[in-house]
Amino acid sequence: MFARILNFLLTPLYITSFSTAQYGEVSELYANVAFFMVLLGFGMETAFFKFSKTEKNEVSVYSTALTFIAVSSGLFILVGFLFTQSIADLIGYASRPDFIIYLALILGLDAFATIPMAKLRNESRAKKFAQINLINIGTNIFFNILFIAFAKTSFDNGNKTALVELIYDPAIGIGYIFISNLIATVVKLALLYPEFIKVKWEINRKLLTNMLIYSLPLMLGSFAGIINETFDRILIRRMIEPEQGVEVAKQQVGIYSGVYKLSILISLFIQAFRYAAEPFFFARAKEKNANQTYRTVMNYFILAVSIMFLFILMYLEVFKWLLPKREYWEGLHVVPILLVANIFLGIYYNQSIWYKLSGQTKFGAYIAMGGAVLTVGLNVLFIPILGYVASAWTTFAVYGGMMITSYILGQKHYPIPYNIKKGSFFLLFAVALYFVSVGFKIIFPDSVVFILGFNTVLFAFYLWFIYNLEGMNLKEMLKKD
Repeated sequence: MFARILNFLLTPLYITSFSTAQYGEVSELYANVAFFMVLLGFGMETAFFKFSKTEKNEVSVYSTALTFIAVSSGLFILVGFLFTQSIADLIGYASRPDFIIYLALILGLDAFATIPMAKLRNESRAKKFAQINLINIGTNIFFNILFIAFAKTSFDNGNKTALVELIYDPAIGIGYIFISNLIATVVKLALLYPEFIKVKWEINRKLLTNMLIYSLPLMLGSFAGIINETFDRILIRRMIEPEQGVEVAKQQVGIYSGVYKLSILISLFIQAFRYAAEPFFFARAKEKNANQTYRTVMNYFILAVSIMFLFILMYLEVFKWLLPKREYWEGLHVVPILLVANIFLGIYYNQSIWYKLSGQTKFGAYIAMGGAVLTVGLNVLFIPILGYVASAWTTFAVYGGMMITSYILGQKHYPIPYNIKKGSFFLLFAVALYFVSVGFKIIFPDSVVFILGFNTVLFAFYLWFIYNLEGMNLKEMLKKD
């Protein structure tokens, strides 16, 4: 989580160094990348977790999964190189085929790293996992600073030293973001070298067939999930461009992507939770009190994200400075909507263990695909009217719908006695305090310091109340552990 927060700090650098439209281009391209990451993963990561627990030969599970991903990733990179210009034409970047080369390499190499990283998680080697992620992101940050903060800034200010001209070419522009990412990915693979040298590069065909039967519905579900998460960036440009032009469309994508980043704490916590929770849930599946464990995890997950929700909104006047250009601030009103939407998504991920444990992964695909259809439909209907605000409300509606649907199906096929009243209270109490803050701001619109002081009191009150409500339970739980 900390590593990804560091990575998030690159956002102000991109916003100050490039135009809103250019930042929109970066966001749109990474939205496209997300789709291919899911396809290249084949859902094999979760299949690896499951089959490493159920198969006697765990080494065979690892070598089969890794060899399969290595072959598919290599073929993907080859296709990217052979059809560079055609792909660039297709996605609307005909003048920048170099982007396709960078992204094909990033995608292929990153996909190749997923199984070794999953192995570290499966073996509870959290320290090694965290070290590799920190170095990976640290490398990315270093080269972004070198290419953009140092070289580009020096070049733009007329300080064209020999060193600057050696490492910076203005024609590459935002391409340096992708180059930095690519270098970091190569470093990540180098750090994973010990996980490769012990592998028997072979595929157990029967095992692979079983893994794919299990994982492909997950891949379809994840692909549909990516539509829910990122397709709005692509649609905003496509829906706005015909009437308002390419530049305005890219600016709208840039603003929406910028304010979306302010939900970073919740998004990163959810990602960190998923890293730890999936192998944890599979490991606890055979215990007698497993369902009670899942119930407790859900309670405190909702509490954690509710605290983050309130913290971000109570200090939004501070967080907005992470978007240094004021033109991005026009989108701040959608931040609360996106925060709650991401909480819904986190709850859905938490619930999803029911279909993974029961082997009914088809339901995950059905739920996500239903969400994808709704995402596309609502965005197409309302973006021409509301712009990116439509995308924010669509995200809210889709994730809320997926959460409710998953809960209903889960209670039927793999019932877990979640404490809905307690979880709802944690979140609704936080939302209520946020509305108190909004009312106070309406009364005192120009007193930023006064507003922050009042919001601090509200946030402290929430923490105090929750501590008095849950403090003893938390202490007892920690003593048991």
